[in-house]
Amino acid sequence: MGAWDDPGMPRSSNDKVPRDYVVGGSWPHAALAADAPASAHYGQALARNLERALASSGQSLRTLAESTGITHSTISRVVNGKVLPDLGTLARLEVALGFQVWPGLAALPSLPPVP
Repeated sequence: MGAWDDPGMPRSSNDKVPRDYVVGGSWPHAALAADAPASAHYGQALARNLERALASSGQSLRTLAESTGITHSTISRVVNGKVLPDLGTLARLEVALGFQVWPGLAALPSLPPVP
């Protein structure tokens, strides 16, 4: 399935889905809770990057789904902060879009201190 909403797929550290950490505004440009985990920040930045990539490529969710073999609904759930993709899904999105959508450490508001 490639998404965190699969009941059979455990979540890392029991994090909720990214959108569940919104405290104000509209996803993916919303403010996140101060205690939101890294996964929420990554999911938010990923959704923003996907929006930009879709706009710049002129693709719709449906055309992206056709070119990647990923279901339209899975891509929609990623964009809407309801799931995080697995690595295979992420790779197919980046290849099809020709754009790096995984934000990496840039997604974090500040890096945690090194122990």
